[in-house]
Amino acid sequence: MTVDADVARRRIEELLRENETQILHRWTLIAKASSEELSDIYRALLTSLEHGGDLADMRGLLAELSRSRARQGFTPADTARAVFGLKEALYEAVESDGGPEALRGFIWFSRLIDDLGLFTFETYTTARERIILDQAEQLLELSTPVVKLWEGIVAVPLVGTLDSARTQVVMEKLLQTLVDTGAEHAVIDITGVPAVDTQVAQHLLKAVVAARLMGAECVISGIRPQIAHTIVTLGIEFGDIVTKASLADALAHALRRSGIEVIAPKATRLAVRTENV
Repeated sequence: MTVDADVARRRIEELLRENETQILHRWTLIAKASSEELSDIYRALLTSLEHGGDLADMRGLLAELSRSRARQGFTPADTARAVFGLKEALYEAVESDGGPEALRGFIWFSRLIDDLGLFTFETYTTARERIILDQAEQLLELSTPVVKLWEGIVAVPLVGTLDSARTQVVMEKLLQTLVDTGAEHAVIDITGVPAVDTQVAQHLLKAVVAARLMGAECVISGIRPQIAHTIVTLGIEFGDIVTKASLADALAHALRRSGIEVIAPKATRLAVRTENV
């Protein structure tokens, strides 16, 4: 005798309601998750089944579960297995029932939970990617500080590779600092940049042009002999941009341009006097 699909589904709904306490307890043990968290999902499932299978609310709760577990360091497989555990928890009630309606309904229910488990996997992956992107942006912010060297003079000490994304952060932070401080001189120090190629040079030029548009004169410092040789070999032209070998030289230049006279300290000699004993 063929069991009607609707009858089978209704039987599963009845089992879920009649055995809610036992199933939920068993599911909590299998999933190793918070009973409160799973209770909300369980009730959302019952509500969705009452309303013809609209799983929007349940998917929302599962998405939040996936994001929460991603932040806690769980793997996507752990989260998916937690959802799949509901099948095992329900099976005990189906086995006790033993009727054909319950058995066929369990097949339908298993497919439903499998789809929801895959949904949590996809949501987890998206949430994890978002976390990684946020962390990368935070690292960019931390690795690109803008510091005040003197009244009206700011500096951007760069360390590591300079790519398009980082150049954007450099320009944004530099321009914002120029607005906040009203500085008229900016030093971009590349002492910590391992190599300068055509692409890096273009990124530096963009930062300089952006600062000039804000009315600030830029100096590029940290031009070591190896970098100078590379720049000449590649035929890179910095035009009228001032370049200096060190940050100290760049600061001295900016101070002079600001009308501040820089006087080098006089060399001191050590006098040694010997006395005859």
